[in-house]
Amino acid sequence: MPHRYSIRSFVAAVILVLVAAVLGRLHSGEPAWDGPFSGEWRWWKGNLHTHTFWSDGDDFPEAVAAWYKDHGYHFLALSDHNVLSEGERWVDSEKHSNGRIATALPKYRERFGPWVEEKTTANRPMVRLKPLSEFRSLFEQPGRFLMIPSEEITDKFDKLPVHLNATNLRELIKPQGGNSVVDVLQKNVNAVLEQRRRTGQPMFVHINHPNFGWGLKPEDLIGIKGEQFFEVYNGHAGVRNYGDKDHVSTERMWDIVLTARLTQPSGEVMFGLGTDDAHNYHEFAVGKVNPGRGWVMVRARHLTTESIVAAMERGDFYASTGVRLRDVGTDTRHTWLCINPEPGVGYETEFIGSMRPESKTPQAEADPSQTTNQIGVVITRSNELNPSYEFTGRELYVRARVRSTKLHPNPYAAGDVQTAWAQPVLPPRGR
Repeated sequence: MPHRYSIRSFVAAVILVLVAAVLGRLHSGEPAWDGPFSGEWRWWKGNLHTHTFWSDGDDFPEAVAAWYKDHGYHFLALSDHNVLSEGERWVDSEKHSNGRIATALPKYRERFGPWVEEKTTANRPMVRLKPLSEFRSLFEQPGRFLMIPSEEITDKFDKLPVHLNATNLRELIKPQGGNSVVDVLQKNVNAVLEQRRRTGQPMFVHINHPNFGWGLKPEDLIGIKGEQFFEVYNGHAGVRNYGDKDHVSTERMWDIVLTARLTQPSGEVMFGLGTDDAHNYHEFAVGKVNPGRGWVMVRARHLTTESIVAAMERGDFYASTGVRLRDVGTDTRHTWLCINPEPGVGYETEFIGSMRPESKTPQAEADPSQTTNQIGVVITRSNELNPSYEFTGRELYVRARVRSTKLHPNPYAAGDVQTAWAQPVLPPRGR
């Protein structure tokens, strides 16, 4: 009899979870939930670079997770500096994080009520920082929202910052150090790859904000073995996405790295991520490091870490600051996009690429002066909602950038418009 009762209780609990998931989906304004195991290909919105009170963010991890779920994200990686949110941790609620807990704590109490744990130790007010293993139960729903353990491996060489995010880690990775920027990068990448090999858990590492502190140059990224990802867009106000007169932008860096890699025997592609690197959740403005600025849209059948990691390693995702795509595709003749338009918004798609060393761009054929700059040129433009590009066989790679006429509601820099970046594709030779 007790055994039968436990089975009925388990079934009832499962039904309650499923009902809650459906209600949560409907409340969010999304299409009716078709179940976590439907097997339909779809786009999942996620952020892979975020901070909380576990390092230098200014809010509790539960409040951060709630923000992303409330704003239509499907997955989130909390990637605090050189720490995983695990274990028992109490902090001084008046002194921790430069006193910023005092701002967040009343909101935390109001939203989470009895969940909040506080005590007094040595006459100091303390609050408990909950580990991911505990608070993820408040937010995760099959087919609706997923939390992924992560770490920002925060390293340096001399005074140059070298930061990488490791997604879906099982164990903390300490900064590995090294005798050059390249050595630091490679050793940290190797540490993630070794943990993946040893544990069998799918995980990947990406290079963060290369222009932060002018820490990384294009040549530092070219030869890193086993690294497929970097942030082409990061919403942190201090990361210098656009470069300056002495430093290339992160997007220009992408083209330089792709061109160099694809003319080498290894031929390893570099994919571009969008993240917001959020730290500030209480005041929203240009110059603040806010959530909601950049993200990835990943195409997969299931909202699981295994599916997300596998899709990203295939390059089946795009980076965005607001532009949405219905489809991205490539065959032996073309690469194309289908833009999901907003009323009253215009779009321009640029197909960008570098030509093989023995080839010239169409612009260079018409104007010999253009032959000095064959890296990352705009090959063609389109204002159509379904733009496509036909390969000639001369391209090393082709990638697409879509700019809209709609301003970003809380931009990295004033005047930024919503944009999307599709991943580079390698056309067949000889067309």
